[in-house]
Amino acid sequence: MAKEALLTLEGRIDEILPDGRFAVILENDHRIIAYTAGKMRKFRIRSVVGDHVRVEMTPYDLQKGRIVFRERGPGGGPPGQRRR
Repeated sequence: MAKEALLTLEGRIDEILPDGRFAVILENDHRIIAYTAGKMRKFRIRSVVGDHVRVEMTPYDLQKGRIVFRERGPGGGPPGQRRR
């Protein structure tokens, strides 16, 4: 069990920043800097401006977070063939 509970909030990607970071506007209108979680990076899940995402944050630093889930939007049908 973790020492502290993580806060999970919903948000929308506002801007793509260098080094794999994103500016995210949370549902409570706060703007934070977030990076993609390891599993999202491993499976090459791409995020673009306007995507709705789920962000985990620690209660110690409320200006940074980690994107753990990207909501599928309309028009995001089944994935195409994989490149080998």
